[in-house]
Amino acid sequence: MNSTERTHYWQQYIEHWRDTGLSGAAFCKQQSLSYHQFVYWRRKLEGTDDATDTERSPTPGFARVTQVAASPLSDDLTLRLPGGMAITGLHAGNVDLLGAILRQL
Repeated sequence: MNSTERTHYWQQYIEHWRDTGLSGAAFCKQQSLSYHQFVYWRRKLEGTDDATDTERSPTPGFARVTQVAASPLSDDLTLRLPGGMAITGLHAGNVDLLGAILRQL
């Protein structure tokens, strides 16, 4: 397959992906495509360097953390993530973030 054919091949898949409403990963799994190559060609054909997907997310980086009124029933922390996921029951007794970071170094 020459360069022009390869470009046309990926352009067709990317156009088809946009019509499906699926995430890039789900589309690639459904079509048995390499997600890495899909992202490469999507970026190349769109002329952008961002990695956006149908699940548009805020610019990557640190998340804003705000303090809310403490619950009188518990001192546990609840971490709410995008997409509605929440991690509950976090407290100093079961979370050692500094130790985890230091062990990775």
